[in-house]
Amino acid sequence: MALLSMLGLIYLDIPWFKMLARVPQMGLVFWKLGHFEFSHFDLIGSALLETISIAVLSTIYSLILSLFFGMLAAENIFKCRILSSAVKAFFTFLRAVPTPVWVLFMMICIGMGPSAGIAGLCVHTTAFFTRAFAQSFEAVPSETIEALQSAGASKVSVFLNAILPSAIPELIAWTGMRFEINFSECAILGMVGAGGIGYVISTHIEGYEYGTAGLAIFSVFAIAFCIERAFIWIKSKQRTW
Repeated sequence: MALLSMLGLIYLDIPWFKMLARVPQMGLVFWKLGHFEFSHFDLIGSALLETISIAVLSTIYSLILSLFFGMLAAENIFKCRILSSAVKAFFTFLRAVPTPVWVLFMMICIGMGPSAGIAGLCVHTTAFFTRAFAQSFEAVPSETIEALQSAGASKVSVFLNAILPSAIPELIAWTGMRFEINFSECAILGMVGAGGIGYVISTHIEGYEYGTAGLAIFSVFAIAFCIERAFIWIKSKQRTW
């Protein structure tokens, strides 16, 4: 890693002295962002609701799809290595392409706006969930599965009555982590035309309205913190449930 870092620094030829000379200017920008301007608070509020809606919908749709594809990708359910490997390879390809690329592709297909953001996020989130859920399903003890199969239960019945209930704590953890990622990515994707708070941040920074942009950025931090605390509370209550 040290060797690669040195080669990367040499290849990029980063102007470190120029960057260090601009550090005071960075402090000035942060100072301006800290002076919040509340005149466009209604716009920020509606953009935040749009961003949260995109994150929620993309997560829910991906969650439903991934339960099915994760079942196909898990090697201990259908016990078909070819099927499992094919599903994993397909979603590895989808996961290898960054989310902004999928969103830009969806913009070409269905136009700019929240719909492209939801569709693009769904592609990458489904690929992420499929891999994560398959690992969770494969972690279920084989003895439990074999006991139900020996009693004559179908594969779907084994999945619904044994594998899925056993994997729920891990599924909740994966869902919480990915929902935080989706919300953060929504703020970025808005800057490329997918709607939401990112569009508000980018337009006001370009217009040198740092107070409004700073309030929007702080709102993103506050919502992300609330999401994190909510899922921590859910995870803490799992034992009592």
